[in-house]
Amino acid sequence: MEFRRLGRSGLKVSEVSYGNWLTHGSQVEADAAQACVKEALEVGITTFDTADVYAGTRAEAVLGEALKGVKRESYELFTKVYWPTGAGVNERGLSRKHIVESCEASLRRLQTDHLDLYQAHRYDYETPLEETLRAFDDLVRAGKVMYIGVSEWKASEIADELGLDRIVSNQPQYSALWRVIEADVVPVSEEGGVSQIVWSPIAQGVLTGKYEPGAQPPAGSRATDDQGGANMIKQWLRDEVLTAVQGLKPLAAEAGLSMAQLAVGWVLCNPNVASAIVGATRPEQVRDNAAAKALPADLKKAVDEVLADVAETDPGRTASPAKRP
Repeated sequence: MEFRRLGRSGLKVSEVSYGNWLTHGSQVEADAAQACVKEALEVGITTFDTADVYAGTRAEAVLGEALKGVKRESYELFTKVYWPTGAGVNERGLSRKHIVESCEASLRRLQTDHLDLYQAHRYDYETPLEETLRAFDDLVRAGKVMYIGVSEWKASEIADELGLDRIVSNQPQYSALWRVIEADVVPVSEEGGVSQIVWSPIAQGVLTGKYEPGAQPPAGSRATDDQGGANMIKQWLRDEVLTAVQGLKPLAAEAGLSMAQLAVGWVLCNPNVASAIVGATRPEQVRDNAAAKALPADLKKAVDEVLADVAETDPGRTASPAKRP
């Protein structure tokens, strides 16, 4: 496993990280989740990402249990705050009240005394940015949080924050099929010393090539999942996209890579990417994904050529095919 610095900070993260959105607490039983986390640790993944809202807070609890007994200094633990975690009017957003209370709740569920990265899951237009950042600062000073990041912030929102010099990372969707951050988010982030921790590098499984044009999705795949997965992936399942993806198979075979490794390796070619988050329902998926490395320049170029007509690059797009909380 290779490691990269997170933004302007001194923190290093594994370039492939493990995330549990749509898996722990919902799609995957606790014993399977623990097996996947164990495999992640065994293959050298040290960075684990979750959020309080995933599976209605259950994802944090499952991850905390899976990491129980593991030397705390040996891994980096990330979570997020913003989305509602209860019915109360203040159980959402980025107010001081919600940030502080949510942090305490996340620490309890994750069975730890500190978070390595605490992320604002969206930009809150109802709360002054200064209030939000001062609340994060107080958590840092209290030793409950080590670093601050954001998730799915636009370039303009990141730029607003940069003058206050707080955040070290942003967490957007990014893959060979979804490249909208390249036009403005990445340049602004590079200027301000902010790294990307990207999610869905395999485009919800589409870039594995298992979905074929004109065919029904495989049984048990995310496209047939009735707990949210199907809604996340359905906009990728167009014949023109699936046909193009099939064209990647010879490239992967010639390079001796799985399709997943090809997809994750593609995002790792971007120097502004500190880590690519992978999810899994089985330990063997974790092992396969963790073996990904940045692609050689000629192979990345070949991937770009195959997907040239179907990759989304327009930063004006406001809704991604795999929009998540």
